[in-house]
Amino acid sequence: MFCARKWLLAASGVAAMMAAPAVMAEDAFPSKPIQFVVPYPPGGPLDSMARLLAERVKGDLGTVVVENKSGAGGNIGASIVAKAAPDGYTLMMGAVAINAINPWLYKTVPFDPVQSFEPIALVASVPNILIVNKEFAQDNKIATVQDLVAYAKQHPGQLNFASGGNGSAGHLAGAVLNTRAQIDAIHVPYAGAAPAKTALLAGQVHFMFDNLASAAPLIKADSVKALAVTTTERSNFFPDVPTMEQAGVQPFDLGTWFGVFVTGGTPQPIVQKLHDAYAKALTEPSVRQALAVMGSDAEPGTVEQFRELVSNDLKKYKEVVASSGAELF
Repeated sequence: MFCARKWLLAASGVAAMMAAPAVMAEDAFPSKPIQFVVPYPPGGPLDSMARLLAERVKGDLGTVVVENKSGAGGNIGASIVAKAAPDGYTLMMGAVAINAINPWLYKTVPFDPVQSFEPIALVASVPNILIVNKEFAQDNKIATVQDLVAYAKQHPGQLNFASGGNGSAGHLAGAVLNTRAQIDAIHVPYAGAAPAKTALLAGQVHFMFDNLASAAPLIKADSVKALAVTTTERSNFFPDVPTMEQAGVQPFDLGTWFGVFVTGGTPQPIVQKLHDAYAKALTEPSVRQALAVMGSDAEPGTVEQFRELVSNDLKKYKEVVASSGAELF
């Protein structure tokens, strides 16, 4: 005779046995080295921070191997992480460009910006800053963003701005300024931020939006005129420089950030273990000092806070990229 009670007990026992390996795997994580993909070339800020953090999380996670997989604006490295097994052993140093801008900038990307990645911890958040050629600013009495806007309206088609390339953060910020302030500054793309700054210093272009850490030496040396930061709050490193919104251009919130991600679908206990390890590492003095050099004083926050940041920026940059007219293949 069929016994429902015995069958249920047996079934529950089988289910428990099937679930046990997964639970044990999560409890034992990590049991082998973790791959940390940096989708950019060696030597940059994301690469340097990934390597510093890899050393600081050893006590909690064991060996973390940093590997540079650059190309296609970060999309190649991101695709490797997106296609990896969702077991916590493949991480990515993601960034606003990869996770929030590229999905709208490129005609196709080899990943789903929402489903392919799980946020782990925000590492750095850095504003961009509007800097102007010093001689141009002095000759035309440009001391504020509104002075620059007034000049553009009085000299239509004569004001230009540099960027590190089509679709770069500097390009998008300039496009937003054009839209919000109703001016028509001409975009001049360069093959990277360094040659763009060289052109600015030489007076070949009038202004640019640059990463705060990169622009800081020029500002401190009084080589350029800093007008405003692109985030909604002032930078603690240049507290006298207003935000674009305080300067009268609203809305304007275009910061640069990067952080740790893992392959989408990774079990939450592993996600939390990774978050705890990286959040702890981000409080260490040597790491905080390195972040300060970059112009960041961000806190890692929680997984949910980081997920909300990514989600909000993904929506925001859809509009920004569309208004800029930028498109890459």
